[in-house]
Amino acid sequence: MVESADHTEVLDEDAFAARDLRMATFRLSRRLRAERALDTMSDAQFAVLATLRAHGPHTLGELAERERVTSPSMNRTVNCLEEAGWVTRTPDDVDRRKVNIQITDAGRDLVTETVRRRDLWLANVVAGLSPAQRRTLTRAAAIMSEVAAR
Repeated sequence: MVESADHTEVLDEDAFAARDLRMATFRLSRRLRAERALDTMSDAQFAVLATLRAHGPHTLGELAERERVTSPSMNRTVNCLEEAGWVTRTPDDVDRRKVNIQITDAGRDLVTETVRRRDLWLANVVAGLSPAQRRTLTRAAAIMSEVAAR
């Protein structure tokens, strides 16, 4: 990377590629998030439901840490989900000071339907691509998974 006379960075080829990848990833992510079973649910609320479905019950602190938000913020999110019937809070069997948050059957169904809609939308878009483009996307998905794991 080189620096120009006015001290602003001039991007090299790798930086341009990284920027393009970031922008494309954000656009695709935003488009996928639009495919949901319930339009009134926030992305943060859905993320909590998806976490609970995939990883089982969590305490409020564990959810906050996993989602990288503060405990008060997570408490507001969980309160909304609980009021809607998507999650329940139950005392921990071992430590009564702890409360476990778990997804309800209705919450699980909502996540399943949202994932189904997102997969269907993406499958329809991918089906319209050429075979070479589909192979490239398959390779890119594997590379993106590897990058995300770093």
